Amino acid sequence: MKKLLIIAALTIATTYTTFAQSVDLRRKIEVTGIAEQEVTPDIINVSISLQEYGKVTIDQLEKQLEDAVQAAGIPKEDFTVNNLSSYNYKYQKKKDPAFMASKQYGIRFHNLNKFDQIIAKIDPKGIQSTNIDSYDYSKIEDLKNELKLKALMSAKSKATYLLTGLNENLGPVLNITENDNSVYAQPRAIMFKTAAMSADRAVPESDIDFKKIKLSFQINAVFQIGK
Repeated sequence: MKKLLIIAALTIATTYTTFAQSVDLRRKIEVTGIAEQEVTPDIINVSISLQEYGKVTIDQLEKQLEDAVQAAGIPKEDFTVNNLSSYNYKYQKKKDPAFMASKQYGIRFHNLNKFDQIIAKIDPKGIQSTNIDSYDYSKIEDLKNELKLKALMSAKSKATYLLTGLNENLGPVLNITENDNSVYAQPRAIMFKTAAMSADRAVPESDIDFKKIKLSFQINAVFQIGK
């Protein structure tokens, strides 16, 4: 009987010790730090679709575009053919003289102002459509890391300030949670005024007011109060 009581007492003591060890009795403070910054995209992928009309062939339009791209200083690797309306252009044209071939090109801009320079040198009647497919910022990863650190330092500063008011000291950080609240504007079509399609072939006016990327990071940090 005494052995059973001793075993029971040891079991209770062990259970209590385990429970006490699992409960975190440290005093804590939880704060939030935020860091934000807007940047102008410096990588903009634009698609331009050309379509022949009348006696103006797709080859002529393509030559205009190639010359304009070269004059604008766009590297060869940033200019590509994305799509061709017909895999056998000559056969299609012979079969149907009314067939109008079209091609889609991709241009990577680092300065969207060059877009106007290129468009101004292309026959506006041959421009079928243009679109901003995607965009990015070349140093975005470095900037993200910088903002995360600023948000963390903001959280630490806030916790230190609050504890100073209570005559308490800030202890080590116990937990860090990161939230990315960045906002990227949606890619959209670049529109042209219909006047560009008139007989005098005026230079098309483009609507390229591009929104900035807003990077925003929130850090939730838990610090121990005291050492």
